[in-house]
Amino acid sequence: MTDPGPCAWDLPDPRDAEPGQEVLAVGADLEPSTLLSAYARGLFPMHVADGASGRDLGWWSPDPRGILPLDGLRVSRSLRRSLRRFTCTVDTAFREVMRSCAEGRSDGPWITEEFIDQYTRLHGMGWAHSVEVWRGGRLAGGLYGVEIGGLFAGESMFHRETDASKVALVTLVDVLRSVGDSDERLLDVQWRTDHLATLGVVEIARSEYLARLANALPLIPAFTGGAT
Repeated sequence: MTDPGPCAWDLPDPRDAEPGQEVLAVGADLEPSTLLSAYARGLFPMHVADGASGRDLGWWSPDPRGILPLDGLRVSRSLRRSLRRFTCTVDTAFREVMRSCAEGRSDGPWITEEFIDQYTRLHGMGWAHSVEVWRGGRLAGGLYGVEIGGLFAGESMFHRETDASKVALVTLVDVLRSVGDSDERLLDVQWRTDHLATLGVVEIARSEYLARLANALPLIPAFTGGAT
């Protein structure tokens, strides 16, 4: 992995945030050094919908936070059948996965070209990773996120066929489990939704998330590097 150097910004500390406060700062940039520093602090970037221009870059720390315990993943019988219908790869189509995640989102086009370019830079440096789900040579689903030590910060997923995004998540969990220390690794999904809850996602307080993050960061990463 390539070290991007120090962050140029004084990012906020989520420990100082008010309970329930989610957007802790607005501004800065999406340089690799900024992104890695933010994730290591428990922050992630997303545009603030009610900003004056509608494009203000916000730094978020949800309270409560959605996580997926690696031993809590729920795989239904139908999902087990779906696992046999697809072929999965890792880090073979990162930019395509990001573009696919950006298409047709009900919450607006927050995955902009700038996001795609900067996260692809992180991927090339070995910090961001994708899981691809294929059928018949066609990209049917996938997900991407950022890994620092034992933290995998899941950013987004998509599907073009039933269960394809769930298959990507099962594959991700398998990768994270493969290196051990699964009880200390942290799979962050930002928010718990009804859909994610069916897969085992739970909510924890921000203070607990930050404690788990501190334990996860020193671990050996499960992925072995990115490729453009």
